[in-house]
Amino acid sequence: MTTPLTVAVQMDPLAGINIAGDSTFALMLSAQARGHRLFHYAAEALNYSAGRVWARAHPVTVRRVEGDHFTLGEPLSLDLGADAEVVLMRQDPPFDLGYITATHLLERIADRTLVVNDPVQVRNAPEKVFVLDYPQFMPPTLVTRDLDEARAFLAEHGEIVVKPLHGNGGKAIFKVGRDGANLSALIEVFNMTWREPHMLQAFLPEVAGGDKRIVLVDGAVAGAINRLPGEGEIRSNLAVGGSAQRTVLTEREREICAVLGPELKKRGLLFVGIDVIGGKWLTEINVTSPTGIVAIERFDGTDVAGMIWDAIEAKVAARGS
Repeated sequence: MTTPLTVAVQMDPLAGINIAGDSTFALMLSAQARGHRLFHYAAEALNYSAGRVWARAHPVTVRRVEGDHFTLGEPLSLDLGADAEVVLMRQDPPFDLGYITATHLLERIADRTLVVNDPVQVRNAPEKVFVLDYPQFMPPTLVTRDLDEARAFLAEHGEIVVKPLHGNGGKAIFKVGRDGANLSALIEVFNMTWREPHMLQAFLPEVAGGDKRIVLVDGAVAGAINRLPGEGEIRSNLAVGGSAQRTVLTEREREICAVLGPELKKRGLLFVGIDVIGGKWLTEINVTSPTGIVAIERFDGTDVAGMIWDAIEAKVAARGS
């Protein structure tokens, strides 16, 4: 029998989630079914003093009832280093200074409480930066703020996509055609909006056939779905109207996972979602708040949430031994 754990879930407000597809909600349901005690708090509620990190947190129970999917108890001051065995860091990006600060605070309790994913590695491995470690699997890519560099990249590759380096959920991804119309205006808007460089990639026509989300748990493949773009879209993210379908991995995708898996495990990145286009092009390694486990279970019957909790419980037990 599993020893009950106190689990603090750092996430966005529960009222606004879509329980039919939300991965954090699925993790909470799975934890509750195992007898674990859940607390909910927002990243903005974190506090630090004299070595302690705590949050004003609500005990919470969850249920799969649309419109009545959670009940919050009276808030209390929860010492995350002393009173919780697990913290799930699951707030959505943007990966901004608020997100980074939360990783710095949670890092201070990581020797006492298991934080999933490891806050140091989340900070050091943002989605579109970590993937640069694996250029052998990536489409042609340029990271820049410079318009002349962007024009040269477009001239070389014909069609490109431009996206924010720290964006999420398929937001602000633009395709630029061979004529380069609006490229200068687009780079101008990006430069005004974000101080960091931007990511440009050769456009992959294979995206019409889908963008595969592969979930890895503690470095091992747990399952995958293929996400198809909506009509008139190049983006296949479910959050912007994409649809999911059952899939299997190609030999190249298995090779990618075999190369990434040991590094993810070593870094303490327990729940990761990678994105692959055309069966061979790795575009992102999602470590901040990966999704996709509900759709995988729907199509394959694989209990990915259960696999994640098996891994968490084993790590907590190993710490106590």
